[in-house]
Amino acid sequence: MAETSTKPYLLRAIYEWCTDNGYTPYIAARVDDKTRVPHEFVKDGEIVLNISFNATSDLKMDNDAVHFYARFGGIVRDIMVPIENVAAIYARENGQGMAFEIGTATMLESDKTEVTESPQPVEPTASPGLSSVPTSTPEHGPDNAGTDPDSTPTPPKKNGGGRPTLTRIK
Repeated sequence: MAETSTKPYLLRAIYEWCTDNGYTPYIAARVDDKTRVPHEFVKDGEIVLNISFNATSDLKMDNDAVHFYARFGGIVRDIMVPIENVAAIYARENGQGMAFEIGTATMLESDKTEVTESPQPVEPTASPGLSSVPTSTPEHGPDNAGTDPDSTPTPPKKNGGGRPTLTRIK
């Protein structure tokens, strides 16, 4: 059985975070033939939709689609956006949220086909991850009065597995 994508779960979590904090959740989505939205509001193949409780009726965020009813120009429209077309969900007030790659499930399926049909191994693409951030200190502050300003800081230490560690900067 194929593993379920984490994307719909993250969408629901950020939606809940927005509503719990009094923010207005918006989604940005790519529009194609599978997307049911008012096309007069589509710009450059994308649409931004307010999915707050006050702007929607019967909102359902399933594992395969976001579905709801909303008024556009006083007319109730049936809106349906496939999960794979959702590019981002964020709070209107502060822009905090999450962006997603569009159509990654489709790309992965085509990559699997290439790998099985190709006689040479295909290198997997690197996925974004966390990287370490060296801590920086002011070079000429009161604590560093006797240090050499031309010396380079030591690189961040790595843990036993050879992977960088995450440094929290306040």
